[in-house]
Parts: sequence; structure tokens; C-alpha cells
Amino acid sequence: MRVDVELPSMGDDAESEAVVAYWAAEVGAQLDEGDDLVELTTDKAAFTLPAPRRGRLVERRVAEGDAVSVGDVLCVLEV
Repeated sequence: MRVDVELPSMGDDAESEAVVAYWAAEVGAQLDEGDDLVELTTDKAAFTLPAPRRGRLVERRVAEGDAVSVGDVLCVLEV
């Protein structure tokens, strides 16, 4: 089964957009839940989004340097 990994809401008073700074996982990598997936930055903070489930990263939908909004699909996991 494939699972879309979306940019989650960062809180009520947080920004609704972030920039992909660095992909911590390569396409094809087997990930455990909680493994570092992608690092994102906003004007206020930098944070790492962990893998939400155990699975294999099969597709990146955005590249380093891309701006993404809450709800945008960042990548796809095969679980």
C-alpha cells in the first residue's frame, strides 16, 4: 500500500509554508517509523519531519529548495 506523506500543520500561530532544505532519505531507502525523512525550514525555524510509518521511500514529489504548503504531498512511502 502506498502512503502520501504531507506537510503537516505546524500549529495555529505557525507559518503555512516551508522550504525543503535537505532530504535525509534517498529513494529506495527502507525507513522505520520516526526515522529522519526530510528537513524543512520556515522564516522562524528549521525542523525535521520523521517518517510517519515503516516503509520504503518510493517517490519524492518535491526537490531541495522547493517551497511547500501545509497539505502538499512531499513524498510517497510503500508500507
